[in-house]
Amino acid sequence: MTVERLGHLGDGIAREPDGDPVFVPMALPGEVVEGEVTDGRMAAPKIVTPSPDRVTAPCPHYRACGGCALMHASNSLVARWKEDVVRTALAAQGIAAPFRPVVTSPPRSRRRATLAGRRTKSGAIVGFHGRASGTIVEVPGCKLLHPGLMTALPALAEITALGASRKGEVALALTHGEAGLDLAVSSGKPLDQSLFSALSGVAGRVDFARLTWGGQVIAARRPVIQRFGAAHVVPPPGAFLQATAEGEAALLSAVCDAVGPARRVADLFAGAGTFTLPLADRREVHAVEGDAAMLAALDAGWRQTPGLRRVTTEARDLFRRPLLPDQMKGFDAVVIDPPRAGAEAQMRAIAASRIAVVAAVSCNPVSFARDARILLAAGFVLDWVQVVDQFRWSPHVELAARLSRVITGS
Repeated sequence: MTVERLGHLGDGIAREPDGDPVFVPMALPGEVVEGEVTDGRMAAPKIVTPSPDRVTAPCPHYRACGGCALMHASNSLVARWKEDVVRTALAAQGIAAPFRPVVTSPPRSRRRATLAGRRTKSGAIVGFHGRASGTIVEVPGCKLLHPGLMTALPALAEITALGASRKGEVALALTHGEAGLDLAVSSGKPLDQSLFSALSGVAGRVDFARLTWGGQVIAARRPVIQRFGAAHVVPPPGAFLQATAEGEAALLSAVCDAVGPARRVADLFAGAGTFTLPLADRREVHAVEGDAAMLAALDAGWRQTPGLRRVTTEARDLFRRPLLPDQMKGFDAVVIDPPRAGAEAQMRAIAASRIAVVAAVSCNPVSFARDARILLAAGFVLDWVQVVDQFRWSPHVELAARLSRVITGS
């Protein structure tokens, strides 16, 4: 079979003679493959004719680990494919747009990752889930994770051995920041005094800046600072953070370009201030976020940073209670960075308002295209799209975009 294209999870897609699709893992467009097909999948393909875009995966764990899906493809092919994913999503809504060059994060730059841990008879195993399986694959020498995260792997195994149940897994959300490592563990055993003491001992030896277990703080040796512009913010345990510093910088640059000279900005789904606080260097910003703890961290970061313009905050579930048109009066621009589901109701409210500029950030091209269509129907133009590949070697796609319209009349 000849692989025609890549599917949304990064698998190659070929076709049976009757037209039915066949999914071919680790295959690239244009490659001729052969192998046994079962239930529409060629699980162990032999590459008969390789693509010129095929490269040798630099990681020895690649074939087993599910952390990366596209390490066998050239950087240029992955960038083209991710841009095409966005173009296809837009085309499905009848939208075309100019694209800026793709920005890709470098290897070993993931500063935030959630690993899985499971107890074994001899101790514990920590890593990523295997490709298309629930098996955990250890990843010494991982080419994806920041070196600061890699240093913690032995401690994560020790913590797993202490606190995982016999049959379950623990989720180990690990973040690297200026103060060191921030670890939030979930799905472990109930915390009793014995476990608390044991975990405290590990935190002291490894020098975690913060360690939490099921939301309860075990150790907080230093504030786990993240820098957003000039502000220093201490996010709550497990809080959302852009996956790489380079990816965050690319998204922030796009947002600042999109907002331009706007003097008053509403930042919707503001999180802990990724965009709010850098924007406040020259603009007044109203930050709206549903998570009260993240909003409190944002507010504290603003109050402790001299020289920023006024930042106001509002705890609000924007899915159930979108900011309404009359509540957006006085703002020159809106920044919106919703979860994967998008923000259809909020976009309808923006469309009905007198907002002239929207800086949109999205981790789902399909929901972005759907929401953009709402604004275009209200007279907006999609000025440009910027694809940001901060989840290197994965099928995950992020983007920023500028939408604008001319407002006439009073």
